[in-house]
This record gives sequence, structure tokens and C-alpha cells, in this order.
Amino acid sequence: MTSPAGGEPVVAVRGLTKTYAARRGLRTRTLRALADVSFDVGRGEVVALVGESGSGKSTAARLIARLVPATAGQVRVAGRDVLAARRPTLDDRRRVQMIFQDPFASLNPVHTVGHHLARPLIRHGKARGRAEVAAAVHALLEGVGLHPAAEVAARHPHQLSGGQRQRVAIARALAVDPDVLLADEPTSMLDASLRVGILNLLREQATARGLAILFITHDLASARYLADRTLVLYAGHVVEAGASDAVMTAPAHPYTRRLIAALPDRHARLVDAARSASSQGAGASPDAARAGAGCPFAGRCPDVHERCRRELPSLHVLSPGRRARCHLHAPASGGLDG
Repeated sequence: MTSPAGGEPVVAVRGLTKTYAARRGLRTRTLRALADVSFDVGRGEVVALVGESGSGKSTAARLIARLVPATAGQVRVAGRDVLAARRPTLDDRRRVQMIFQDPFASLNPVHTVGHHLARPLIRHGKARGRAEVAAAVHALLEGVGLHPAAEVAARHPHQLSGGQRQRVAIARALAVDPDVLLADEPTSMLDASLRVGILNLLREQATARGLAILFITHDLASARYLADRTLVLYAGHVVEAGASDAVMTAPAHPYTRRLIAALPDRHARLVDAARSASSQGAGASPDAARAGAGCPFAGRCPDVHERCRRELPSLHVLSPGRRARCHLHAPASGGLDG
């Protein structure tokens, strides 16, 4: 799934897979967290990964950041295969930065805000000397909307609001001039009144710095607001992909329709048809150990057919930039009974 922007993508993910071996007594099961996921993110582009808990969203981000090792696949960042090296270099770490879900847990309460921002600046050689480091710290704080910068730099994390702490975490990630920003549920711990401000800040930084942003979220409304394109994950598989507006207003996969149907009533005008199509019971949750046993959504799908239970659907091309992993979209010659 390539970026429509053209040119060399900043992030190119191909066949990314992660499995875990889980032992129960004398038996060992293979648990699939991510299965053959591929996508690109272009410069200045925001791509959202959406899905329920356990769908593989955060696993994808952690694999790209090399916080956990991949089982298979390739991740190219600025043309370099970052998974090929045994250990990431300092420049690999600089290029890919991550913003975590909990802005308080990701900041050490013992240190000041200034310390949190000065450390990456010094470690990566972005500023030298006390005066230069202080000026760079203040510029970062002002760049994420925290004023007065000198006063904020002297505070500790507990002296800031949740929204301010998340802005500090964003400033810390930006301190090393990354190519890629992995935003893992960056607004889920914040009040609704603060979320739009953080989303606007991410969009501003993507545009101003030419950042490629991978936005991990379970909130489809936030994905539509921020992301240029959206990939929907279920049980480790990409089940739908396309421009965010197209995915939200005309979902092609039964799982996407169900996600949209769960949005609050104020979004109902977007999803009346989806709500009626998703009215059946939720069914069983996906079993991560049943890799390759048909469509992972078969147990919950209102349109399930016998073929769905025995054969994993391909990611069918619906139109340029639009794909869905569903037998309903198979070529007419195959059909559900093929």
C-alpha cells in the first residue's frame, strides 16, 4: 500500500510479521500478533492504524521502533533497511521517534522538563554548551505551544497538566529532528477538550518538518480528523486501507462497518447504512493461535460464508488506493462459493 504522494516513501514496511511462542504445560502454541503487514508513509503524510485492542496496532509501531524484534519482514526508513542490522545505530534511533500513550509514565518525575529535552539534544549533538542547550530547549517548548518556555522548563512533570505533559513528550521526540514519528494512542489519556489541540499540533509538525507520522488509535473520529490515509487492522491483518474519508464514509469491510457503528450518536449521519449492516451479535473474539484458519473475522461477521471459514481472503484492490481483505470483493469469477 504505497503513499499517493509519489517519490521515495520515508517509511516502507513490507511483510511485517510478529509471532510469539506460548507454552501451556507440555504444549506450545504460536500466537500471531501481526501477519504480513505492508504499507508506506510519505514525507509530510499521516497514516493511521486503527482497530480494537489486540489488533496489532501498537505491535507494528514497536517493531518499526525496534523495541521488540520482528519475526519476518522489512522496514526501510529513508531508504535504509533498519531491521537488517543486528542492533540499531544511534542514527537509526534518531530517525524513528515514538510518543507513548501515557504522558506521565513516559516522563521521569525526578527530572525537570528542561532535563528531559536537554538530554536528547546533547546525546545526538544537536546543541553544545549550556547557553545553546537552554536556547534549543526553549525553542522546542515554544514550538509545541508551551509558554513561557523558561518557566515550563524549570517545572517537573507533576506540575503540568496531562495535555502539557504530552506536548513535552512531543517536543522531546522532535528534539533530534526525526524522519518518522510513531504516535501510539497519544490522545487516549487526555480529556476530550485537549485532544484536538494535540491532533492539530501533530498535523502542524508533519507539514512544517516534513515528518512521516504513523498514528496508532482505536478512535476512528480522530483518525479521520488527522490522517490522510487509514489502515484498519484485525487480528494482526490489514483488512481495509484507503483515504481516511473514503474508509469512514463508505467502509468496504464488515469489521470497519462495525467499528464505525460503535461511534457515538453524533457521528450517526456518517454511518446509518453501516449501523444496519452491523446489527448482529458481536460473536467470538479472534483467536491469535488460529493463524491461517480462514478469515479471522469469520466468527463475528454478519456476512460470513463457508468459504470465509476455510480460506483467508486476499487484500483485493477496489480502486486506486483502496483495498479490502474480504471474499465479498473477490473477482466475480471466484465469488463466495469459489
